[in-house]
Amino acid sequence: MSSSALPTLNSRQVREVDALADERFGVSVEWLMEAAGWQIARFVGQRAAVVCGVGNNAGDGLAAARHLHRWGRLAAVCCIDAGRLHGPAARELAALRNLGIDVEDELRFDDVEVIVDAIFGTGLTRAPEGRFAAWIDTINKSGKGVIAVDVPSGLDADSGVAYSPTVQADVTITLGLPKPGLLKLSGRVLVADIGVPIEAYEAIGIAVPHDLFAQGDLVRL
Repeated sequence: MSSSALPTLNSRQVREVDALADERFGVSVEWLMEAAGWQIARFVGQRAAVVCGVGNNAGDGLAAARHLHRWGRLAAVCCIDAGRLHGPAARELAALRNLGIDVEDELRFDDVEVIVDAIFGTGLTRAPEGRFAAWIDTINKSGKGVIAVDVPSGLDADSGVAYSPTVQADVTITLGLPKPGLLKLSGRVLVADIGVPIEAYEAIGIAVPHDLFAQGDLVRL
C-alpha cells in the first residue's frame, strides 16, 4: 500500500479521536493503550529493552513490556522518569511492578537484541534535551535494531522535522493511522489496528477505508 492511499492523523487529531473514542463510543484510552502494547509486543520477536519517556507513548511501551515479559522476550524496561507518569501510563507502570518487573532509571542493553523506542509520541514540537537527548543518542549508537512506537522519538509527527537527535528506527509501528511526518528516519512503517472506531475518525472528517485491516491488523505502507 502506498503512503498516499491512506489519510494521515496529526497530533491534534490524535487527541480528538482518543477523546471521541472514549466519550462517544465507549473505547477508553486504557483500552487503546493495551491494544497498542499488544500489537507492538506481537511484532517484537527478539529479546527486547523497552525504553520509555513520560507520556502516553511510554504507556504503550509499558503495556508492550508486560506482554513481552509473559512471552519470555523482555530483557529490560528503562524509564527516564517514572515519577512523571500519570493516568493510563501510570497504571501500566503499576501493573508491571505488580508482576515484580524492575523498571530501571538507567539504560541497560546487555542481553538485548532489539530496542523498543517509546520515549516520545506525537506531541513533540522541539528538539529533545537533557536525558531525553542523551538516551536517544545512546540508542542510535547501540548497534541494536530499533522498533519505534508510533513515531521515532525526536521526529515531529506533524511536520516531519527530524530534530537533533532523533531515533534512527529500523521499523516504526504507527498506531491507528499514519502520521504526516513519517517520512524521515522511520524505517519500514507498519500501521497497526488498535481498535479506534472508524466512526471516531469520520466524526472529525477523516475518511478511512472500511477494509483497511480486512487482510490483517498490521498494514505496511
